[in-house]
Order: sequence, then C-alpha cells, then structure tokens
Amino acid sequence: MNAIEVTVETRYIQRESAPEQDRYVFAYTITIANHSDEPARLLNRTWEITDASGEVEHVHGPGVVGRQPRIQPGEAFRYTSAAVLETPVGSMQGSYEFQRDDESCFDVSIPVFSLFMPNVVH
Repeated sequence: MNAIEVTVETRYIQRESAPEQDRYVFAYTITIANHSDEPARLLNRTWEITDASGEVEHVHGPGVVGRQPRIQPGEAFRYTSAAVLETPVGSMQGSYEFQRDDESCFDVSIPVFSLFMPNVVH
C-alpha cells in the first residue's frame, strides 16, 4: 500500500482575476503526507485542468513549485500554486509520481477537486 495522502484546499483570488476579460485565478494548497514507513521523493506531477466550457489543459513536469521534495515517514510537504481559467468554474485532477529509496516508482492519484468563484455555485 502506498500510504501517501494528498489533501487540497482551494480559494478564488479576486485581486488577480479579471472577469470582464474571462480571467479567473484560483489558488490551491496541497498537503502531501507520508504515512508509510519509508521516505518518498516527488519526481513528477501531472494535472488535467478543465474549465466550464470543457476546455482541458494538460500539465506535466518535474516536481512541484520548482522542488522535488523528499518526504520522510510521518512528515508532510505543503505548497501553494495557482490555476488560471477562462470561466468562473472548473476542476482539476491529476497524479504525482514518487520514487522510493530503492529507486522503484509509484503513482498517487489526486481526485478531482472544484475551482469556483464564490456565489457562482450554489
């Protein structure tokens, strides 16, 4: 069992958004907790970002926020990033690729989470 837990908090960033120009900025804070008995290094991330029009952006790259953190057993890594959509509502989902000290790799899925401007979704 890969005991890596991913939790997500989101918020709309009004000061960086411009709805009149179809620009909606959302911050998301990810906490990655290692509940296993061995360290794991986050090698790569993959995101699928979908707006309310059905437009999908795929993002793949090394690490997160310029880092490839090695998370010790019982520890967590937390970071904040952002997504820019052309609609006031959207969603994200993805996965992280981790590597154990023995160089074996495994993926951890990030279930879909919503991005939405306040007072748009009831």
